[in-house]
Amino acid sequence: MKVIVSKLALSFVGLLIVLCICCRAKDQQATDTTDNPTATQTKQAQTKPNAVEPKPKQQSVTKSLGEPLNPVAKIGDYFITKDELEKRLMKELRPNPYEHHKEDEVVDANTVLLEMIAEKAMIIEARKQNYLEDKDIQTSLKRFAEGKLVNLLLARHMEGKIIVTEAEIDEKIKSDPKLDRTRARMMLEREKANTVLDQYYSELYKKFNIQKVSVNFPIAARIHQRLLYYPQKPREAGFIRIRQIDEEITVAEKEIILAKFDGGKITLKDWFDTLCDMAPPRRPGDLGTPKGVEQLLERALRKPIFVLEAKLNGLDKDKSFLRQLKEQEDGMLLNKARQEKIKDIKGPIPKEQIVAYFERNKEIFGTEQKIKIDQIWCQDLETARKAKAQLDNGKDFESVRKEYSFDKQGKAFDTSPSSEGMFFKDLWQGDPNEIVGPVKGFYGNAVKWRIVKVLEKKPGELKDYSSDMKNRVETTILEEQRDATLGKYRKQLLKTYSYNIYAEIIKDIDPLNIR
Repeated sequence: MKVIVSKLALSFVGLLIVLCICCRAKDQQATDTTDNPTATQTKQAQTKPNAVEPKPKQQSVTKSLGEPLNPVAKIGDYFITKDELEKRLMKELRPNPYEHHKEDEVVDANTVLLEMIAEKAMIIEARKQNYLEDKDIQTSLKRFAEGKLVNLLLARHMEGKIIVTEAEIDEKIKSDPKLDRTRARMMLEREKANTVLDQYYSELYKKFNIQKVSVNFPIAARIHQRLLYYPQKPREAGFIRIRQIDEEITVAEKEIILAKFDGGKITLKDWFDTLCDMAPPRRPGDLGTPKGVEQLLERALRKPIFVLEAKLNGLDKDKSFLRQLKEQEDGMLLNKARQEKIKDIKGPIPKEQIVAYFERNKEIFGTEQKIKIDQIWCQDLETARKAKAQLDNGKDFESVRKEYSFDKQGKAFDTSPSSEGMFFKDLWQGDPNEIVGPVKGFYGNAVKWRIVKVLEKKPGELKDYSSDMKNRVETTILEEQRDATLGKYRKQLLKTYSYNIYAEIIKDIDPLNIR
């Protein structure tokens, strides 16, 4: 009998954090005894550059992970790699459809690299300012870390356990003839994953001596009903909001214990956090009863139990996990630093200033130029030249595409500067029914050569100011002011912090030739 360990089974691992919280929980024996210590985690400080600094109250959860491959710059403990720079260059090269794009804007490796270095300096400075203590950042980091740990744990536990045979697939199709083999295999894998997951949780339930404090279930039910039907502040939505958990439950109520286990506990605050993680239409309707409280408690228990087991298995020291956690932490600190710098830049802006800005920048608020094209994507410049020569000799466009293009599914479409960016001017030079090229354009995450057939052209139109443009113009002004403020801040930090650029590595990087 042939046994299949499908690659599709691995896709379930990414969903296991959802399964562990949302799938049907097993009924467990409830008891109301013993106190337990709460597990704690020692957090390590990120080394700071160039200065002796006071120790922050809240320190980074990770240390430097060592020098990466192909670094192009270094600031403090941070390295920027060539791969990261090239990805950023492609991102900067692509136009933002929500922003006005100037065709003469130049993207070069050195300028973009300096901006990336300055962002690392912003992160370093954010740690200096103890932004890591921000409540929202800590909550988000905790949730992110726990989700990653659970996925690591379950991926390890599931490995080799989700095995589907050809006979099982045949039997599944017999029970439902509408299924094809792929769908049948996926359903079987899901069923087996749920079974393995439930069995694993049952083992951990016993291992950690989970004990429900059922005497507090009626209290939880009453507090739920209070928040649901008698909110302290007017509430448009007919369901409990996260804000209510923070503001309308007392400190003592938040600490009410609903379950204990060796290494932790589940409080009423944890229980409500689990509730707020659920989409309102899927929230249980019986949470005003002790039974409903207990059922939701089962959901609330799963993640912390799996997280505790993951830490006991040392998965919180996993290099991949630490790298992802550090990247998440850095991203949040960077966003916080940006927000703090621009928080005072806000409207309203006087009407005369809005109108004056509009008159100076009418092209931003008019309709875009549009052009309808068909194109032949080529692997390299030599191939593009051959394709163009064939077209110049009168060969049919579709035939040339089939012979020379790596993308055979061509189709005419409309495009504009907000899609083409710096490449639009090359297309606009062509007249209807003219073949343009070889020219470059965006294909996926790279820039490729192409031959373009221009079909139609529609010039952009300027508009006169009207009241319905006010918000758009005001938003544009504020964004320019914020960009200018952040740009000034980045320059200041580049003077404050020392850094190294490996010029020999970046000198040959051309944004238009990144593969």
